[in-house]
This record gives sequence, C-alpha cells and structure tokens, in this order.
Amino acid sequence: MYQHLTYDFILNRMLGRVPNNIDKREGSIIYDALAPAAAELSQMYIELDLNATLSFADTATGEFLEKRTAEFGINRKPATRARRKGLFYGNGNEPIAVPIGSRFSIEDQSFRVVTQLSLGQYELEGESTGIVGNQQFGALLPITFIQGLVRAELTDILVPGEDAESDESLRQRFYDTVNEQPFGGNIADYNQKINSIQGVGGVKVFPTWQGGGTVRCTIIASDFSKPTNDLIDEVQTIIDPEINSGQGNGFAPIGHSVTIAGVDDVTIDIETTVILADEMTVGQVQADIENAIEEYLLTLRRSWKDEDRLIVRTAQIESRILTVSGVVDVSETRLNGSAANVELPEEQIPVRGQVLINGDVESLEQVEAEE
Repeated sequence: MYQHLTYDFILNRMLGRVPNNIDKREGSIIYDALAPAAAELSQMYIELDLNATLSFADTATGEFLEKRTAEFGINRKPATRARRKGLFYGNGNEPIAVPIGSRFSIEDQSFRVVTQLSLGQYELEGESTGIVGNQQFGALLPITFIQGLVRAELTDILVPGEDAESDESLRQRFYDTVNEQPFGGNIADYNQKINSIQGVGGVKVFPTWQGGGTVRCTIIASDFSKPTNDLIDEVQTIIDPEINSGQGNGFAPIGHSVTIAGVDDVTIDIETTVILADEMTVGQVQADIENAIEEYLLTLRRSWKDEDRLIVRTAQIESRILTVSGVVDVSETRLNGSAANVELPEEQIPVRGQVLINGDVESLEQVEAEE
C-alpha cells in the first residue's frame, strides 16, 4: 500500500518543493536538513504498511490473525496431548493392574496412566503436547517403581495429539465460517462443530442418508488416518450421545438422528520398474521411493474432506518416483495388480501397502541415446 513511499522518493519530493536557486546537492544545508525527516517518514510508512497488512485476515499472521478471527468467535486450536494405549504385564506374561497416575517414559517422551480399559490395558496421556506424542511405539520404562511389573508397551494411538493450529488452518476456518454461515444443524454447522473436536482432521456430512432427520458424519483423524473406535465414540457422545435419538442432548439439533462413522483405509500395493543410474541398486532407493509414495498418499488423505472421492493415479506415483535421486526412468507401474488408477468410494482413504521395485542398472548416457 505504501511501498512506493521510500526514503529516496520522499526526499526527492521534499527537495522538489525547494526553489531551484538554492543549493540542493547532497551535503548542502537544505539537503542535510531534509534527509533525516525523509528517513523518519519512510520508516513511518513502513510501519503503516505493516499495520495495514496485519489488519486483514488474508494477510495477518500470529497473534494479529488470532485477534481478527476472535471477533467472529473463532479461536486458534491449542496443542493437545496424545492419548495412547498401554499394555502392562507381570510374570508369565500375565496382564497386571497399574496405579492410575503412574508415569512412564519412552525415549524423550513421558506418559501418564489416566484410565483403565481392561485388565492390563490402560489409556495413557502424553505429558508433552503436539504430534510428538504420536510418534513412539514400543517398550515403556517406569518412572516410578511398580511392584510386579515386568514389561510395559506403548501401542495404539487412541486420539492423536495435535500441534497448535497453523495460521493457514485458522485462516481457512475463518473463511469457512464467514462464507458458509452455520445455522441450526446445516452442513456448515456440523462441519464447524465436528472439526473443532480434538483428534478430528476432517469430516464429510451426509444429510438425510436414511430419510428425513438422519445425518451421517464420517470423520478422519487429525493425523489423516482411520480414526479409532475411541475417537468415533467420543465424537458421537459430543454430537448425539444416544445414536439416532434425535433428542438434542448433544450439539445436534432436536430431531436430528446423527451417526458418526470413520473413514475406511484401503491398502494400495505398488509394483513398478525403474531404471537406475550407474552403480545404484534397488536397495539404495527403496526407502526413498516408499517415502515419496507415502507423501503422495498423505497429500490425498489431507484433501479427502474436500473431494467427492479420491483417485490414486499411476502417473502421479511415477512422477514422484522420478524425483528420487538415482532413478533415471520408471515404467510399468501397477496398483493392486492393475495398470489402471484406483478410484476410492467417498468414505475411503488410501494407505501404502507393499512396494515391489524391479530395477535395472543402465547409464544415463544409454537412456539419453535411446531417446
């Protein structure tokens, strides 16, 4: 807005107002008198431009964006703690009880026992917030002594931990709320309420799916995976505690019978043939190719809530394989045994299965000569 009002622009404009019969060269009295004022004015315009940028939702960041969205009742989602399943065993691999509040560690993360699920199975909550609580699996070490404990293991993610909401996510929720006004149980209302629940990464709403007054809401976890039954039950309790009751005991309006469901994951097995650069082996590129494919499938899962249905495309997979260092060419890619794309129903998401790579070593010069 004020970018053109630079120091040089302001100083030249000020000097232009001085009569030409006065020495205006650099170092002259009038030049030295005006230059500091021009510098201060240019700095003021920089600050004004910054203030203008931070005043609008599409350009504001950080706390300024939070203040803007808070005017509409939309607040940044704070970081949350992961809720995990822990398994505890005594002698003879027998499940044992552990005290509620017991603390355990795995690498640099700590967890606290909060609820008993069954004998030897407990819900644990991470002591650190964010996605770091989702990342570790395996043996737990007790921080405090527990009589009879022989082995403890950290297993399933019951509700994923989330980092504090990003500026872009907060901005998009602001736009969604402002542009699609939620009211009385319309689709926008369900989207807003369900997306605000911890552990939910997106939702699709299917109105009148079994006749008037029935609503089906299918969710994906915040780590863009299939949600656990615990998360589904938690969302069901918040939205409509008694399935198909229509009594208005949750967020759902009176007369709405709401069923919360989770996305199903579909395993995508990939087989492909790659031509490798000299001195490269399939083993050297296997992990990188798997990571490239996983990143593509994750991109699809992130877009699930905005798409009617997801399509896993062989061309997209091949293009990502080509970005892997050491891969010269790729061909004959098959998904679940077929050369065709895989089109998924609207309540399914793709997850990576086995990746079989057939590799040939061929110099880049040979490939270019053939082309």
